[in-house]
Amino acid sequence: MAGEAILNGVTTIDRSNADRSAVELTARAVEALVREHSRLVYRIAYAVLRRHQDAEDATQETFIRVLRYSSKLAGVEDPRTWLARIAWRVAVDRSKHRRWDREIPLDDPEKTPVDMASSEIPADASMQGAQIGAALEKLIAALPTKLREPLILSTLEEMSPREVAATLGINEAAVRSRVFRARQILKEKLTQQMTRK
Repeated sequence: MAGEAILNGVTTIDRSNADRSAVELTARAVEALVREHSRLVYRIAYAVLRRHQDAEDATQETFIRVLRYSSKLAGVEDPRTWLARIAWRVAVDRSKHRRWDREIPLDDPEKTPVDMASSEIPADASMQGAQIGAALEKLIAALPTKLREPLILSTLEEMSPREVAATLGINEAAVRSRVFRARQILKEKLTQQMTRK
């Protein structure tokens, strides 16, 4: 009996050491994911939510979910795509639960003024570029969701069609088709806006 108690005690100590080692490995793996992919997660959240604070909250929630489901981390083939999928779903869920209107403000007080950092570019050219960028941003926001989502992920986040397909749960051909159509619409509308001015 005493021998069994000692063996059970040793087993318990060995298990707790193994548990501590597993927790430390998981913590290091999650920390590495945060260091390597936090900017990607934030950009995806911001692309959906369009507000800095909301994107930060969604980024934190994404990594909390990663920590919560860290047992699945070992089976993940591509952590970047896995994180992008989680970030996308968190941001979309948050955007559905937002209470304010889905209007696009003309003047966003959270945005900083355009920086005129380079003296090599004339101010008028820089302002024109900023105006085109703002117009393009509004046009992208006005695209139908099924065209906007693959465009943002593939173009702005530089994800491959395979990664976008895995993130959105659609096939690669649909990704390519939707991105092509979104670009066509943007080109037409931007051309219309530029010829009016």
